[in-house]
Order: sequence, then structure tokens, then C-alpha cells
Amino acid sequence: MNRQITLDRLQELKLAGMERLYRSMAGLQPDEQPTIDEFMARLVEAEHLERTLKRMQILTRQSKLRYDATLEQIHCSRERNFTRDQQLALSDGTFILRAENILITGATGAGKSFLACAIGRQACTLGYKTIYLPMNRFLERIAMAKVQGTWLKLLDYLQKMQLIIFDDFGMQPLTDDTRLAMLQILEDRYGQKATVVASQLPVDKWHVYINQPTLADAICDRLSAKAIRIDLKGESLRKKI
Repeated sequence: MNRQITLDRLQELKLAGMERLYRSMAGLQPDEQPTIDEFMARLVEAEHLERTLKRMQILTRQSKLRYDATLEQIHCSRERNFTRDQQLALSDGTFILRAENILITGATGAGKSFLACAIGRQACTLGYKTIYLPMNRFLERIAMAKVQGTWLKLLDYLQKMQLIIFDDFGMQPLTDDTRLAMLQILEDRYGQKATVVASQLPVDKWHVYINQPTLADAICDRLSAKAIRIDLKGESLRKKI
């Protein structure tokens, strides 16, 4: 079998990583050729990297993150109340394995959404299914699912997400249906999946915002029982743009 047939077969089998490496090595001189074991190892590693990158790109696209942010872009300082140690602690994704929540609070322009998206992008890079949900759109989605009879389907979809990001929590009024929906989602995730919540409201004001004592107790308990709290400080970052 000649070289071109091999390349065609790799292309047919959608082994893009292997194909690319084989092409690059095809022009090597005989004394530069690797051993068969080394050659196979490099082919397999090239395909593994190709698939890992492709999965990361798919997960990032499907997450619908608002900002193309990375943790390396987050400014760490005492003034912001966000340290390099906190940044590093988020970068390995172990909070997802531990099913811990992250509660991000701060004033308008403090960088809450940007940080939440950076956490989401890192989760995608690590191979975790992630979805970004602005609360106004999400509440509309709940209402639509209730009307169309697709609520259980939406619940199943969200349960498959290893990380959910709720942004602008506290900006939109909640109805009885949306309170119950939030509780059901958080109950399904409690102790199993991680959730990030970004809000202008301090955590101690969330109970008042939910505005139904029994449900507020349950929702706040499931959000804060196993949670990392980040309270961003300082002037609005938008003023610096």
C-alpha cells in the first residue's frame, strides 16, 4: 500500500491528528525515521491531542459563554479581593469534582460575569459540559418549557451539565413557578454537580429577593451549603475601558 492510499484511509476514518503527523513525517530521511514503537506512540498522541482540542472547542461553543474570557486574564489584587491563590484553586477544576458551588458577588462592573465566563471556559478546557444561563433568558426558558410541556426534557438536559453558570441572579423578579423550578434544579444538582452564581446582591440579601420564606430557605441552603464565596471589590472595570 503506498503512502497516498494510507493518507486517504486516515482521512476516510477521520483520524485527522494521525493524518497530519504522518504527512509531516513522510518527508524525513531514512536516518531520521523513528522506530516503529516511537512512530506508533507519536501517531496515537497526535490523534489524542486532536480529539481533546476538538472536544474542548465543541464544549466551549455549546456553553454559550457571554465572554471569551480566561482565568489568566483575571486581575488579581488585594484591592479586588481576589488573590492569585484563589485563581489557581479554580484553574484545576477540582471544585467541579467536589460538586462545590461558586457564589460571585460584587457591584456593577466589578467583573462578575467575566470571571464566571473564565471559570466556564476553563471547565470546557478540562472537558466538563458547561452551560451559561443569564437569568432573564433562563426565566423565559422555564416559562416556555412549562407552556410547551418540555419541562422534564429541560431538567434532563440541565442535569447532564457538569457546570451551570447563572448570571445576573437577583435582577429579575421570580414567580412561584420559577422559584419551584430553581429549587428543583438545585435539588437535582446538590452534592452531585457544581453551580456558579454571579449576582450584584450580597448573599445575605438573596433570601429577601426570592421572597417566599420556605422556598428561599431551601434554595439558599442548596446554593451556600457547599460553596466558595468570591466578593469582588474595587471600582468598575468598565470605567477603565
